[in-house]
Amino acid sequence: MKYLKIVALLLALLFMGCKKTDTHNMINPDNFKSFYKKKQVVLVTLRNPNGMRVQITNYGAKIVSLYAPNQDGEFADVVLGFNTFDEWRDKETYFNAIIGRYANRIKDGKFTLDGQEYTLPHNNGENCLHGGIVGFNEKVWDIVGQTPYSVSLHLRSADGEEGFPGNVDVYVTYTLNKENGLNITYEAKTDKPTVLGFTNHAYFNLKGEGNGDIKDHTLQIWADEYTPFDSTNCPTGEIASVEGTLMDMRQPVLVGDVIDAPFFEQGRGIDNNWVLPANPEHELRKVAEVKAAGRTMEVLTTMPGLQVYTGNWVEKNIGKSGKEYDIQTAICLEAQNFPDAPNQAHFPSAVLRPGEIYFEQCEYRFK
Repeated sequence: MKYLKIVALLLALLFMGCKKTDTHNMINPDNFKSFYKKKQVVLVTLRNPNGMRVQITNYGAKIVSLYAPNQDGEFADVVLGFNTFDEWRDKETYFNAIIGRYANRIKDGKFTLDGQEYTLPHNNGENCLHGGIVGFNEKVWDIVGQTPYSVSLHLRSADGEEGFPGNVDVYVTYTLNKENGLNITYEAKTDKPTVLGFTNHAYFNLKGEGNGDIKDHTLQIWADEYTPFDSTNCPTGEIASVEGTLMDMRQPVLVGDVIDAPFFEQGRGIDNNWVLPANPEHELRKVAEVKAAGRTMEVLTTMPGLQVYTGNWVEKNIGKSGKEYDIQTAICLEAQNFPDAPNQAHFPSAVLRPGEIYFEQCEYRFK
């Protein structure tokens, strides 16, 4: 029995020694210790039993790093980003952030609710993009709960902020689960009728951040329809079949085969919304999958739409690993409501009223 215990101990030590976790690449939380608009900025680290690690900052409720394994158990940080709070504040402000009050575009920066017209900032041509000039991505959230594998954050958005009505309380919880999924749960309530639509704007490169473009990634989306856009990238109101178009990704598509087609933002890249299958039970279901470098990332969500964006406007910056970022070096899969839903009665409703609870989920799961 004594020898069996020794053998078991040696095997356990050998197994632990073989796990590849790249812990030396973790960002130092001291790099984020700062005050922004009189609120404390911090960085927290989540871990699961399989060796995955995720770092979250309460500035913009952003994913700062996400270490995922490939088929050989080797870990790499698969989201773009920076090493210090100052860089996150001053460079690409949407990187890996929670977007609100309304993700994507609202046409002409206005909508009508219960007979009253509301005017929003025009920060994307004549449209309102990602909640306006100062969205949730530039707010310091309050941490209201934390475990070794999850963190919950809260933000109060005041009535009239960026033109939106109602005092809105938003809660976002990141959970790193045993299935190697980073689950994002959104909850919100309001004291006045309003419109809401959240997403996470994570910029993924499954080869590891800074390791070139994403043209060698394969993409599959289980969607039969999409919302065609006008010249300002707002929906025309039509819901069209993907059949016979470049939007048909029901079978795996190599991103490099389609990304530069004139169909997609005049050849600059993909930035389009897919209509996901009906989900009457409001269940978390698989809607898309991306593969590259021995990694598979599944996208699961309760939401009705999926915006795919291939970093078409990323500015040249030096990222966490000291390598340069540029256009098309990341892919975003933003589970959300449809763009301009507040102005399109036949789109899924974006309205939240007092007494109701907004509840949605998205999960990025690594196989």
